[in-house]
Amino acid sequence: MNSKEPVQGGKKRFSLTQWHLTTFCLMVYDLVAVNGAYFFALWIRFDCRYSMIPEKYLSSWIEFAPFYTVACFVLFWFLRLYHSLWEFASYSELTRVILSSVVTGTFHIVAITIFVRRMPISYYVIGAGVQFFLVLTVRFAYRFINLERGKRARQAPGSTASRVMLIGAGSAGQMILRDLHKARETNERVCCIIDDDANKQGRYIDGVPIVGGRESILANVEKYKIQKIFLAIPSATAAQRGEILNICKTTACELKNLPGVYQMVNGNVTVDAMKDVDVEDLLGREPIRVSMDEIFGLLNDKVILVTGGGGSIGSELCRQIAKNHPKQLIVLDIYENNAHAIQLELRDQYPDLNLEVLIGSVRDSKRVNQIFDKYRPDIVYHAAAHKHVPLMEDSPCESIKNNAVGTYNTAFAAMTHGCKRFVLISTDKAVNPTNIMGASKRICEMVVQTFARKIREGRAHELRPLDAPESFVCDPNRLADTDFVAVRFGNVLGSNGSVIPRFKEQIARGGPVTVTHPDIIRYFMTIPEAVSLVLQAGAYAEGGEIFVLDMGSPVKIDTLARDLIRLSGLRPDEDIKITYIGLRPGEKLYEEKLMSEEGLRTTPNHLIHIGSPIPFDTEAFLALFFNLIQAARSDRDSDIRAMVADIVPTYQAEDASVLA
Repeated sequence: MNSKEPVQGGKKRFSLTQWHLTTFCLMVYDLVAVNGAYFFALWIRFDCRYSMIPEKYLSSWIEFAPFYTVACFVLFWFLRLYHSLWEFASYSELTRVILSSVVTGTFHIVAITIFVRRMPISYYVIGAGVQFFLVLTVRFAYRFINLERGKRARQAPGSTASRVMLIGAGSAGQMILRDLHKARETNERVCCIIDDDANKQGRYIDGVPIVGGRESILANVEKYKIQKIFLAIPSATAAQRGEILNICKTTACELKNLPGVYQMVNGNVTVDAMKDVDVEDLLGREPIRVSMDEIFGLLNDKVILVTGGGGSIGSELCRQIAKNHPKQLIVLDIYENNAHAIQLELRDQYPDLNLEVLIGSVRDSKRVNQIFDKYRPDIVYHAAAHKHVPLMEDSPCESIKNNAVGTYNTAFAAMTHGCKRFVLISTDKAVNPTNIMGASKRICEMVVQTFARKIREGRAHELRPLDAPESFVCDPNRLADTDFVAVRFGNVLGSNGSVIPRFKEQIARGGPVTVTHPDIIRYFMTIPEAVSLVLQAGAYAEGGEIFVLDMGSPVKIDTLARDLIRLSGLRPDEDIKITYIGLRPGEKLYEEKLMSEEGLRTTPNHLIHIGSPIPFDTEAFLALFFNLIQAARSDRDSDIRAMVADIVPTYQAEDASVLA
């Protein structure tokens, strides 16, 4: 190695010459220490007077010193006492110093007694003790001095160190505290510790007081002028963390959280392991768990197609499917950037995955049929859709062409190419829709229900492609008994174009944060949670069901915006203004998960329910549906809403005049 080569991360590395010099100096010190310790023992034994030491003992010490020195050097080298970075000395180094002292002390007793002379007992005891002290002190002194220097620098009156409150006086909290004390890279000082254990309150850890329980957080933030709060309770439940963080968020402090108990298992309890608190941490609910055995049984060794596979939901579907060893995963998306991104990610993480990433639109029936002809998927997850409510209000024909036409094309191809299961990704906006996007997704559900009913009644051959003449008749022998189902859920945290990324962008720009209405509420779930439930719902499919995911309690968007501002270390309405801009076209104050006419049936997973389908005349639906498609393809925007209302009786457009 080049002696001038710098270390990675910008730190300076000792050159080879410097390392030799440091080792040589330490060996010289050890030469003096290991022999001086036993001379000191003789001096103490004989009343601290050199002249009182008998010649026989002094000469024995001198005679044995060279052999003992060599033995010590060999053992110290073997135990790596000349190779450690003593700046970071810890329990491991302490253990090795203790071991070396025990071995060398025993060797000294045995060897000098057998080969030279029996010495006074105090010589053995005091000599070994003093040697241990001298060898240990010099090695830990550098670390101790650095710790004290850093601690005093952070506590100095003019120090710019951030003042930190640590929540949790358990093992994780102690590790975080000690990591902060020894770290040079951080400029943070722990001023107080919070813990609900009354037995710990009033005591100290490394000189830092444990000042009280969670009820005293706000008072101590003010008392100690806290700037940052670190939550280090990895064993706490999500509800407990949520309660504490909801107290902390009312302060102007920056919040960080140690994510979970796995950090303790991995030994990764450091300041670097702390992560910023996300909105989902404030929801205070446990992560949703699913039966991986059921999902594995559904996906393992199957050919699976995901339409819209580059989108927020589609890409997460691909990630979770890839983990379950499919025979082949086919990703279809019209947006090449999204498709390219998920392709690179999956190939990096799953090099053995049989992956095909294709560009194409579900509106193109020829392209869809070509894909089904070539790959013959066993399962289809249909996530391709236009989803943004305000945009679709301005382009209603595009909403119908992409959502309704795309679903019909893909469903028909699935049925005519031997597909076993078709899962439509739907939305709670399909319930009593007030916008064209929600109504189009309700039509998608009705398409799925129509296919399921036709198959169940043995009349699937009556269905025809959208571009085929009315006289077209399917060959019944080519049709599969595909299970058609839909899965309906609400908003997902952090999806493309969703409210949270939008709020974060506005906060980064300095505001204002725009909220449509102070009372608007939405149901939220993380993307991985929603997708895992979609996969498990697919395992329950028998045909025709609309699965409804339990999204938990609704969240006020206004509260969400204020939480995000506080989590950024800012104050709502002071540092960042909140502006109410009014409901957008087609937007509701609240979303529903079921229509009033639907009931619920349970599944083995209590977070997945089955809505009983609302009966409708499939023949009348298909006639109206084909007319709607023709109108959409002709871009007759003025007719679309009225035609949609004929198909979806629960659809109520914001402007009633459009339905007149």
